[in-house]
Amino acid sequence: MDSDGTHDARGTHADRVPRPAGPPRVPPRPAQAPGMPPPPDGSAFLTWLRTPRPEAAPGVWRFGHRPRPVQEPAEIPGRQLVSGALIAFLVGWLIWSLLWNGYLGGWWLLPLYAMIPDSWAQPHSFASVVVVYAYYTAVALGIMVGVGRLGRWSEVWRRYGPPAWRRGAAVSERPPVPEEDPAQWNALRAAGAVDAAERLGADARAGLMRDVDHARITRAWQGVRNGRHSLTTFTEAVLRAGAAACPHPSGARDLPGRLARHDLVTGQVRLGTTADDPRNPYAYRSTGLALGPELLGTSLLAVGPAGSGKTGGIVWPLTESLCLHALAGQAAVVVVGAAGAGLGPVDAYDVVVRVGSPESVYDLDLYGGTTDPDEAAAVLAEALVGDLADPHPNGDSRRSTTVLAQLLGPFRAVHGRFPSVPELRQLLDGAPGPLGALRKALTESGQESLLRELDARERQLAHPGDVGGVLADRVALLDRPAFAGFFDTSGQSRPFSLRALDHPVRVRIDLPRRGHADASKILSRLVLAQFAASAAVREDRSLFACLVLDDATGVVTPEAVRGIQRLRSANAGVVLTLRTLDDAPRPLRSPLLGAIGCRVALSGLTPWDGQDFAEVWGKEWIEARDVTDRQIIAETPAGKAVHLLRKVITGNAPTARAVTVRQVERERWSASELAHGVPPGHAVLSLTSVRGEHAPPLLVDLRDSGN
Repeated sequence: MDSDGTHDARGTHADRVPRPAGPPRVPPRPAQAPGMPPPPDGSAFLTWLRTPRPEAAPGVWRFGHRPRPVQEPAEIPGRQLVSGALIAFLVGWLIWSLLWNGYLGGWWLLPLYAMIPDSWAQPHSFASVVVVYAYYTAVALGIMVGVGRLGRWSEVWRRYGPPAWRRGAAVSERPPVPEEDPAQWNALRAAGAVDAAERLGADARAGLMRDVDHARITRAWQGVRNGRHSLTTFTEAVLRAGAAACPHPSGARDLPGRLARHDLVTGQVRLGTTADDPRNPYAYRSTGLALGPELLGTSLLAVGPAGSGKTGGIVWPLTESLCLHALAGQAAVVVVGAAGAGLGPVDAYDVVVRVGSPESVYDLDLYGGTTDPDEAAAVLAEALVGDLADPHPNGDSRRSTTVLAQLLGPFRAVHGRFPSVPELRQLLDGAPGPLGALRKALTESGQESLLRELDARERQLAHPGDVGGVLADRVALLDRPAFAGFFDTSGQSRPFSLRALDHPVRVRIDLPRRGHADASKILSRLVLAQFAASAAVREDRSLFACLVLDDATGVVTPEAVRGIQRLRSANAGVVLTLRTLDDAPRPLRSPLLGAIGCRVALSGLTPWDGQDFAEVWGKEWIEARDVTDRQIIAETPAGKAVHLLRKVITGNAPTARAVTVRQVERERWSASELAHGVPPGHAVLSLTSVRGEHAPPLLVDLRDSGN
């Protein structure tokens, strides 16, 4: 059998003849490893790259999008349209027959006789035949045009004729001209990097470039234009490695697998398809629904019961997209969830922290990598007792911050590090041994200001309202045997700090759930507080930072809401999910929904949760039409015949209709509709971009992702 799979008759016959012994032949070296498909030719990648991505409203999947009119065109029912066109044709035929047979007289020939000379009127004259039949044709065309307009023949042609066939058929796109072809890398050519552009174009045509490579090199080129990198360094890297230039620190060029549909040119990930529902604006109906950093920069909250699709339909596609952006050098992502929550394979992340697991390679820095005792105290107080603080400004969080700062500052001054969890618990309990040793070390070093802090802490221990006991009880939740090897401050472990958000890192933090639910809530609040503090002080804010909390139960605190509001200006955002809004304190529900720009209500919502969404989405003015139909009764045989004909044409009995139009204000989505009108697998979501653009609440089918 030849390499192309066909049999060679001559070779088969020769195999039957004995051959003399000789040295064995060496088979040719295969082009690729056994079982591997042949390398692509790049046509699929070039087709993807050249697909148009027009500007669209927020949330519209721009890849190959074809804009729709803003207002829905008024369409006549098909039966009424076809029957009206047929009746108009019969009426035109009847008028022409009456004229041709002389039943209407010869008045319609007077213009003809008035225009032609007498010599042309002779019988059997060629000129008369031409002129007369031309006149007949003009009259027939006039009748046809008139009845055609009455019967809407043009609409029948557009809806059922060749124009509709061409819309349904696949139309081949015209290849772009070189000046507009993104595969030519014209920006590099204009800057003088012609050799680099040629190398990248050759790799794209050879099938060596992927969408992540294109996004990563585009990000590196933006760094050259912004002055962070030199053109020479960029050109040398591209000429040396081609499509693999400017790699991610992990060396990975793609994820182990993808479940969602991504477009890294626009940065979008497709979540579903907007339903063809009257409650959706016409421009959004039956279009893809996608999210990107420009929308996640305003943060996202998804609320729905277990099994409604929060993790599989929203969290994991967004996480997958953010990981791809991180590989392209465009984002840093931190994902927090329970172990086995369906947040992707381990290979999709650079750092995996398994809190409470002895197999975890990385530890979690309890103090967020800071060396400032006051900053560490503020973040730790939010994590420990943020859920106990009153939503009003004079809550317990400030007192808790002061108590922790009175201990963390002296301890760091003496030991050069912050206390571990057991040491912090002893200090908060007011154990005389640790406090005495700390006082002695401060006295010997002559640090009077820190001694005053320690004296104040010891005086507060005797007060009945001291919050140190509450802090000690919360720290005790972390001082368990399951966490004995974690939160180490001696430098013997590999702690992960959210100060790494300056780099395109992919992090997953697995929280313990069984038997440690309260500790998991503390750690979730800790990560959120550290994320908000670290994102605000980043040097490179062109890197989008995002925190994904798969379960935000117990995380919503007054300080957390204020931190989420500040993230938009820092090019950062959070993704939160809740089973119900009852998992957030009642005074914080409205501020939370107001601070979040993208709100998602999944199917199965309770009416109480639906009421909160209905209030934040507000009302709109709509045109209400009250129609009153009164059937017309015919009394004469002729009238009955006309009514019967009308019923055959329209399909309805003849009625006299009275229409009242008025403007009324109604809720965009009522609490009852959100609780009972959202089908399974669907969600209602509203979007807001960082530029202030809004998308109204849309009904979206999360099961139709367009794959």
